[in-house]
Amino acid sequence: MATKSEKKPAFEAAMADLEQLVADMESGKLSLEDSLAAYKRGAELMAYCRTRLAEAQQQVRVLEEGVLKDIDVGDAS
Repeated sequence: MATKSEKKPAFEAAMADLEQLVADMESGKLSLEDSLAAYKRGAELMAYCRTRLAEAQQQVRVLEEGVLKDIDVGDAS
């Protein structure tokens, strides 16, 4: 049985792949077909990274609401 981490790349790996794709495309050495394939893969990686970031932000919100509370220090004088 495959775990969740085996199904999708880690956020950091996806970002590294995306950065490499951008570098390859900016180099100007890719053919038109390779550029289109790289663009498509980059769009997929970008969507994945955005989703993972949104999920992480939601987890932080849940933690803040459940654990972190404002401290009322009142008057210190």
